Amino acid sequence: MRRKILRASEDDDPMGVVSNLFDVAMVFAVALMVALVTRYNMTEMLSAEDFTVVKNPGKDNMEIITKEGQQINRYTPSADSDPSDGKRGKRVGVAYELENGNIIYVPE
Repeated sequence: MRRKILRASEDDDPMGVVSNLFDVAMVFAVALMVALVTRYNMTEMLSAEDFTVVKNPGKDNMEIITKEGQQINRYTPSADSDPSDGKRGKRVGVAYELENGNIIYVPE
């Protein structure tokens, strides 16, 4: 008779399985987000420091992404942008980083 009482209390909650699946899905989602952030080296986005990232440097689809405080700016240089808005630019040189950490700028 004692065994029957213990089993009855376990079988009363049919939604217990669903809540366990929800917990597993939440853990999986958080792990996936952490993996994506570390894979694409986006940990700078989560820090409080300001930074600048250049995607595809020197190519037609180049992008410059800057973070200043809480604001993230994205700049895509193109030939058809309006020069009056201050967001037009051109390539003026190349910067090289040496093995000792020094950066040399070579104008074109």
